[in-house]
Amino acid sequence: MVMAARICLRSLGLALGLTALAAHAQNLKYPWLQKYDPAQSLEARVQLPPGYVRTEVRPGSFADWLRHLPLKPNRPEVHLFDGKPRGNQSAHFAVIDIDLIGGDLQQCADSVIRLRAEYLYSVKDYKAIHFNFTSGDEARFDRYAQGYRPVVVGNYVRWTKLAGPDNSYPSFKNYLSWVFRYAGSFSLAKEMTPVRDLKDMRTGDVFIRGGFPGHAIMVVDMAENPKTGDKIFLLAQGFIPAVEMHVLNNPEDRKLSPWYSINFPGDLVTPQYTFDRSELKRFPKAQAE
Repeated sequence: MVMAARICLRSLGLALGLTALAAHAQNLKYPWLQKYDPAQSLEARVQLPPGYVRTEVRPGSFADWLRHLPLKPNRPEVHLFDGKPRGNQSAHFAVIDIDLIGGDLQQCADSVIRLRAEYLYSVKDYKAIHFNFTSGDEARFDRYAQGYRPVVVGNYVRWTKLAGPDNSYPSFKNYLSWVFRYAGSFSLAKEMTPVRDLKDMRTGDVFIRGGFPGHAIMVVDMAENPKTGDKIFLLAQGFIPAVEMHVLNNPEDRKLSPWYSINFPGDLVTPQYTFDRSELKRFPKAQAE
């Protein structure tokens, strides 16, 4: 009888939690989805270790948006851009429910760009959506939405008025395909600000090494232990060739996985890449934040 009551209360608590998530999610937008299921959000699906609580974030912020990213149910395989399963199926904890843009274009740094740009588009901060091509030329969505298109000849880029105004979601995705084609980890690393101390890490920060190829992974959630002050974080990545974005396992601490401790010793070791602790960077602050 007592056990049944406890189960009932636990179920009620879960239902109330999902109801609150659903209500909150109405203010967050993921326009590539036909329907958002709060039960499949990152926050609902990725449980916390005992003693930890999720870091407080401002409602509607980039950190809040990332925390509620939709995940595919259960733990499906990660697929390549051509629909085939990738060779390594042990690296991921979950698969983010988001499409790929442009065939093999949306690789590692492009996936980071995609998440940042999608958030800014969702809050209609169009002027903040801008990234640099590897050539150094700036690609602004507000200009693209006015009908300007890049004309690339060698290393030279000229923006020319070739279309009518259009800030629709399909136009936004077409803009991103241009960015993915001509930007990458090398250019993105130059745009971002170094985070000097890991203790200052925030959700939305990026471990990035610019190169040909380099790599980039994003911090998509954080939590802390109020008693000890310890902080933990989640990581998500795309890869080369283009694959579905996925939340990473922690290969160095399987008990804590998929969370990572901010107090990791030495380098940050992820399933497929190792970063120096100095390679954490941050996007410039947007008006919406």
